[in-house]
Amino acid sequence: MAMTSSVPYLLRGLHEWILDNSCTPYLVIDAAVDGTIVPEEHIKDGQIVLNISPSAIRDLQIQPEFLSFSGRFHGIAKQIYAPIPSVLGIIARENGEGMWFPREFEDNPQPPHPNRPKLKVVK
Repeated sequence: MAMTSSVPYLLRGLHEWILDNSCTPYLVIDAAVDGTIVPEEHIKDGQIVLNISPSAIRDLQIQPEFLSFSGRFHGIAKQIYAPIPSVLGIIARENGEGMWFPREFEDNPQPPHPNRPKLKVVK
């Protein structure tokens, strides 16, 4: 029997863990995944890194199919929407602790991005 993605559950837990340790959670998104809505001017090498601390964003929702929140970019409010398959990882800015997620492809597998930073992974 196929199970739903574990990524939304891990995101919620890691987000809380990073905050509980007085660190800043950063979300890494693959901006090329269909349905992803992020500020294009902040995309670098097909990815965007977003500060998702409570002081930086509002209305964070992590659902089984997507995550969304509102944030300000250069003083302009923007709504962010990311399908769960676009989420590459969540890390603490201060020390790189966090987790990278396996790519979950349905019909169009793509190799991992060659410029993905090397960070510690929570075991």
